[in-house]
Amino acid sequence: MAAASVGWNFGELDVDRDDNVWVLSDGPHPVMQFDASGTLLRTWPQFFAKKPHGLRVGPDGNIWTVDLDDHRVMKATPEGRLLLILGSGNPAPDNNAKYAFNRPATVFFDRDGDFYVADGYVNSRVIHYNKDAEYLGQWGTKGSGDGEFNLVHDIAIDSQGRMYVTDRLNKRVQIFDQQGRFIGKWTDLGVPQGLFYAKKENVLYLCDGVTSRIIRVDLNGKVLGVIASFGKIPGKVDVPHYIAMDSKGALYSADFRNWRVDKFVPK
Repeated sequence: MAAASVGWNFGELDVDRDDNVWVLSDGPHPVMQFDASGTLLRTWPQFFAKKPHGLRVGPDGNIWTVDLDDHRVMKATPEGRLLLILGSGNPAPDNNAKYAFNRPATVFFDRDGDFYVADGYVNSRVIHYNKDAEYLGQWGTKGSGDGEFNLVHDIAIDSQGRMYVTDRLNKRVQIFDQQGRFIGKWTDLGVPQGLFYAKKENVLYLCDGVTSRIIRVDLNGKVLGVIASFGKIPGKVDVPHYIAMDSKGALYSADFRNWRVDKFVPK
């Protein structure tokens, strides 16, 4: 299945507890909810953002969005009523700011409700907050060494608590514990962008931006298969940006240059 709207950039998505798909777009309806068949269920009446970039459905069902150019993370109800803003609208003055960002990419939640901000394009760090949005710590600086980042783009956590962070411009995935201690890295998976941990399979699905493919990877970094490869027709992808999976194992990809969401169902 491919749901497309010409001229709309479907760049970010997530799936809620009812297997509905939420999409963040640069188009006239920035936040949209679809059912699993691609039927539009709702759009938000207004959404104030300069450059939408990241979207997550929180553990409580609220919708979290990231504004890349306004340096903000926002929490809203499914109806679009704003509940929380982190960030002042201006770039963080330095890499140590607790509640300010510089071109953040996305957010990610752990099973306890804590969340992590990929403050990725400039500050190149991961910031840890508890479920009440209180700052707990951070790690990462600009660079190419172990534990450093060039562009923190996405985050996933496996069932053992290991955190996988896509470091896009350094063309690698780095692995940490949830306190930020470096465990290892994978450097041969192209240009990693979005990723998703599938608990039932105990594998990661990863978007490779260079070759425009989605790959299935075990927890040692071994490629187990290719889910989609470059192309313009349905079933192909052109720069998959972020991915998510529903409770039935269907994988959804926000297809950056094809202006659509692609759905891949298990065989």
